[in-house]
Amino acid sequence: MQDSIHSTQSSVNSRPMQRLCRQAALLGWCALAASVCCAQQAIVSDQSTERSPASWVEAAVNHEAAIIQNQDSASIAYRIHKSDAKGDTTREEITSRQGNVARMLQRDGRPITAAEDAAERERLQEVLSSPDDFLRHHRRDEASREDALELIRLMPTAMIYSYAPGQPQPQGAQSRQIVLDFRPDPKFHPPTMLSDLLTGLAGRFWIDAESQRLTRAEAHVLHPVNFGWGVVGRIFPGGTIEFEQANAGGDHWVYSHLEEHLTIRELMVKTVAVNSEMNAWDFHVLPNALSFQDAVRMLLAEQIPLR
Repeated sequence: MQDSIHSTQSSVNSRPMQRLCRQAALLGWCALAASVCCAQQAIVSDQSTERSPASWVEAAVNHEAAIIQNQDSASIAYRIHKSDAKGDTTREEITSRQGNVARMLQRDGRPITAAEDAAERERLQEVLSSPDDFLRHHRRDEASREDALELIRLMPTAMIYSYAPGQPQPQGAQSRQIVLDFRPDPKFHPPTMLSDLLTGLAGRFWIDAESQRLTRAEAHVLHPVNFGWGVVGRIFPGGTIEFEQANAGGDHWVYSHLEEHLTIRELMVKTVAVNSEMNAWDFHVLPNALSFQDAVRMLLAEQIPLR
């Protein structure tokens, strides 16, 4: 997820197929990963068979849809590190009612220079004085949100679910996790071009037993997935993503980890390799939901170390 004031979670990629994949991945329901996390705690017994696997997914879907629909209800500040083909950066980021804004703190693991900081300040001041571009991105983010809701609501019927043998618990889990394997249901007929994505994925979900929230997702692309009969684009098999989200406080859930390894062909012209990793931490729920202008001013008021 060229430096931008938009977060990895909400940025809109200009390449259409990459955008479709990120919409799904960032919401966890189409997260892709090649295998189960190798760093797991001791195996715990399966105590969940009194409920059907699909019932856990249905509960998590309802919670996830509510998160998306109410994500403007609070502002959250946090640090976010991203490494991809464009570089390695760490930013301070704040969510706002109109979208996320961020200020770069480090590049390649080192504090930015005074010149780089001056450029960041100028960029943020430009957002305040000429907000049209920012607001255009916000409108695109709204469309992405609707796409994500479409995919989420189809998940209970698009996949076949089963309890993962042994219920492997992720390292550092603070509460019991329900672990479900999923694979495409051959009886599922995608109602839209976007939902074709659900026919080519298999993997594993972790759902917190107490809150019934999705905390981790892993899966992989089983076979080529076409959009618009391959004219709009194609996702190639073997692509992987892993995804995690966490409670930032006050039952506000945020994306804390995303790792993507995808190969995408766009408009039958260009094949693009997407390899990136994002990690977010140090979450602080702010007293009020901020406007993007107030979030920018808060970032500009911070004193950051420079080199």
